[in-house]
Amino acid sequence: MNGAEDRPIRVGEAKSAGPLLSIGVFARRSRLSAKALRLYDRLGLLTPDYVDETNGYRWYRESQLATARLVAMLRRLDMPLEHVARVASADGPQGAAIIASYWAAVERRIASQRELAAHLQTRLRGEGETFGRFEIREREVPDQLVLTEQRHLHVDVLAGWLGATMSRLAEAAQDLGGVVGPMFAIYHGEVDEDGDGPVEVCAPISPALESSTGLAMRREPAHHEAYVRLIKAQVEYPQILSAFDAVAQWISCRGRRAPGAPREVYFTDWESAAPSDEVCDVAFPMR
Repeated sequence: MNGAEDRPIRVGEAKSAGPLLSIGVFARRSRLSAKALRLYDRLGLLTPDYVDETNGYRWYRESQLATARLVAMLRRLDMPLEHVARVASADGPQGAAIIASYWAAVERRIASQRELAAHLQTRLRGEGETFGRFEIREREVPDQLVLTEQRHLHVDVLAGWLGATMSRLAEAAQDLGGVVGPMFAIYHGEVDEDGDGPVEVCAPISPALESSTGLAMRREPAHHEAYVRLIKAQVEYPQILSAFDAVAQWISCRGRRAPGAPREVYFTDWESAAPSDEVCDVAFPMR
């Protein structure tokens, strides 16, 4: 016990559960604030063992300290509470795997932001062309008949929507002979924390099927385009923005115009690709 703030075990309580600690004592020993403990109680993440019905005082078991200290350390990683809850409720190896997955995502995000920050600093200092680290290429793209789906959405749901939509269009194309070229996503407007596009996903199918009904389809005109090829690790947002910026600047520096909307062209299976595999082209139609 720890003085007057520790409530003695009541008659009939299982002593093997350990003594009850007031929220003040529990907060000090767990290195969590009383305010945080009340929040975790409301969220069901770390609930008191006993709440006095007469005064609302919260009491915690000493055996809950290990979970509370784990929560405190996870929050120091800036881990969202939903992830913390998953770790706290998992067994050791499973919890370790959740932490590993979360931290890998953090490191990818930091790497992406570091590269984007360096790119922006170079541009703002006026140190010349910012596309030098990218190999910009040109190609001719033929006229294509495409199945299409379009949506207004923000960047936080973009990746999930792209994957689901490409799967839907690929499945729909099966009855039409399948997809006959790389799928691509056209950005008709900015997609970020503030802009919602729209974004259009296109799946090329056989031109002979233009008379087919029941599915949204259109002709994507033939055009000349500039593009840069990216590996999977470079497609993370916001890192990918530097590729869009580089292609646009490359076109401008050559006195050319980009009359069409930019796009991402996916030419391999995303799920099976390794971080170092080439998976996507960032392209701008140009004249």
